[in-house]
Amino acid sequence: MADPFDFTGKVVLVTGSSRGIGAEMIKAFGKRGAHCVVNYVADAQGQNKADATNVAKELNDPLVVECDVTQPQQVESMMQQIQDRHGGLDILVNNSGIISDRTLKKMSMDEFESVIRVNLIGTFIVTQKSAGLLRDGGRIINMASVSGQLGFFGQANYSSSKAGIIALTKVSAREFARQNITVNAIAPGFIDIGMSKGMPDEATQKFIKAIPLGRLGRVEEIVEGALFLASPDASYITGQVLNVNGGFYMA
Repeated sequence: MADPFDFTGKVVLVTGSSRGIGAEMIKAFGKRGAHCVVNYVADAQGQNKADATNVAKELNDPLVVECDVTQPQQVESMMQQIQDRHGGLDILVNNSGIISDRTLKKMSMDEFESVIRVNLIGTFIVTQKSAGLLRDGGRIINMASVSGQLGFFGQANYSSSKAGIIALTKVSAREFARQNITVNAIAPGFIDIGMSKGMPDEATQKFIKAIPLGRLGRVEEIVEGALFLASPDASYITGQVLNVNGGFYMA
């Protein structure tokens, strides 16, 4: 039997893949034979570019693209580069995201809008611009969050953006179905990498006590969820949210 997790010949784009969960995802696809597109956004210190370059060193013939997902023209340019190099796209993981916590009373309009713009509008723009590039039988995987399902104190912007991504996933699943493209979301709980890792230890221990499995999730458990949703085994799954949270939230 063919290995459903063999992505040889598939073209995979993971946005925000210079570090964190995105970096681990793109490396996992690369290890399984995929042609990988590493995406990063420019920063003043050049750290994101350096991180993306390091990730690319572990991949075979990678395409590294600087692109701000909130800028439609930059996204169009990224898609054109993918078209020129590979002729199409098979798997898109919308992973780019930022966080900026503050209570409603203290949150500025810019703090609210900036998180919505990157997390939700960025996901919309990349999905929209990829439509003409995604091949029949393609996959779109959006990164949501348990925060978008429960709503956490101090996360009016982040929770709203992730709840919006869940709704966008469902709409996209209906519209892309005519191209035989599935669209699903992964909603991580508290994971041992990325945004969760920056929490104060006291807060981390508090959340661990509320998780039925009694621990933080491992990054590979998120990655494996993405590999599954991108695989032939998930060909009849669309418009769904895969909760990877140790039982913290049960739909």
